[in-house]
Amino acid sequence: MPADRPRTDGCIRTVLFDLDGTLLDTAPDLAWALNELRRRHDLPPLPFETIRPAVSHGGLALIRMGFGLTPDHPDTGPLRQELLGLYRDNIAIRTRPFPGIPELLGSLAAMGLKWGVVTNKPGWLTEPLMQAMALNPAPDCIVSGDTLHERKPHPAPMLHACRMTGSQPDQCVYVGDAQRDIEAGSRAGMHSLVALFGYIGEDEDPASWGADACLESPEEILDWIRALQAQ
Repeated sequence: MPADRPRTDGCIRTVLFDLDGTLLDTAPDLAWALNELRRRHDLPPLPFETIRPAVSHGGLALIRMGFGLTPDHPDTGPLRQELLGLYRDNIAIRTRPFPGIPELLGSLAAMGLKWGVVTNKPGWLTEPLMQAMALNPAPDCIVSGDTLHERKPHPAPMLHACRMTGSQPDQCVYVGDAQRDIEAGSRAGMHSLVALFGYIGEDEDPASWGADACLESPEEILDWIRALQAQ
C-alpha cells in the first residue's frame, strides 16, 4: 500500500468504495461470462440490460437470473463456480473504471485523502482485477468478501478498513450502489453515498436506503465531500 498522505484539516480522511457498480464497471465481463455459461448449456444469450442490475448482487443472483434456480437447488453451486471460473479467466477484458473515477481518485489524493475498496467479491477475484486496473494512486486498503468471516451488510469489513487506513468511522465516506452498502456504512458509523450510476434496478428505491445523499456521478461525490469539508 502507498505511504500515508498528508492529513487534511476537514472531517473526512478516507473515501471507501464498493467495487462492482461503483468503482468499476464490471458488468460487461460478468454479462459475457453468464451468457457464455448459458451458451455452454444450450441456452440463448440474455440482453445486457437484463443482466446489468443483478451484477452488484453477486454470482448467486446471476445464476438465479440466468437459470431460474433457487439458492438451495443442487445445480446452483456448481453453476456458480463454473460462472466465476469463466469470469476469472476473462476478468478485465471489458471492465473499466466508471467515467470520472480516475479523476476523482486524483483529486482525493491532491486533497490529502486516502481511498480504499470494501467489497463482497472474494479476494481471488478482487486482487487480480485491481491489479489489472492499476489505478493511480493505488488504494490504501482493500477488504474483500473473504477477508473476514463477516461480509456487508455487517459493519465489520467497514471497521477493518478504518483500522487499515488509520481513520475513525466518522472520518470515512462509503460509496456504494446497493442497499447493503448503505446499511454497512451506516452501521459502522460512516457517512454513506449512493452511486446512482451503478447497477440499481428499476424496482429499487435508493432514496429509502438512508444514505446521506444519492449522487449521479463521481464528480458529484467530490462536490459532496468538498461541501462537507467546508462546513
